[in-house]
Amino acid sequence: MTDKKKKISKKDRFEYIIEYFSNNNPDAGTELKYATAYELMVAVILSAQCTDKRVNLITPKFFEKYPGLSDLAKANEKDVYEVIKSCSYPNSKTRNLISMAKIVQEKFNGIIPDEVNDLIKLPGVGRKTANVIASVIYNRPALAVDTHVFRVSARIGLTTNAKTPLDAENQLVKHIPENKLAIAHHWLILHGRYICKARNPKCEECQIKPICRYYQKNISKISA
Repeated sequence: MTDKKKKISKKDRFEYIIEYFSNNNPDAGTELKYATAYELMVAVILSAQCTDKRVNLITPKFFEKYPGLSDLAKANEKDVYEVIKSCSYPNSKTRNLISMAKIVQEKFNGIIPDEVNDLIKLPGVGRKTANVIASVIYNRPALAVDTHVFRVSARIGLTTNAKTPLDAENQLVKHIPENKLAIAHHWLILHGRYICKARNPKCEECQIKPICRYYQKNISKISA
């Protein structure tokens, strides 16, 4: 390659991915299976350090046994553990799920809260989970940063030197339009899950490689 490459700005990167994903994945959403805010809350709590595929195998039996918050609030820890034991950290998740249900019953009139600051007060609910609930259920302009989003954002060049998920979130929300924040999480997580994998990213298949910092720095030189 003889021509010197034009330097790609962060603004260029954001504009490119927003246009690309808006056109190619306009209906992106969570792969967790749920029907209500309660069911998504349970699924997201279970999904910590666990795959969505595994969670989706667990939740049908879980929701059959505990169809609502009131049922879960009265549940026995041993019984809940038996249902979710195939996921990661079942002991702590059992306690968190039951405690979450009790607190929502007692302090929020049995309704999953819609504000991030209220959600993060619940057991088992960190900022990522709170942002998922707020954006997916209540269409709030919130962007959840999980391990996929954190990795992909840094690799593409959407974030710079972000040390924590909150650092990444703060950088991302500055450049993504408010009406795109809720879906941007799904764009990035699905891209990270199927294309921009942690190991052996599928760069040659990737349609955003023209603006990807990782590709331009590492792969394009090899291919040239």
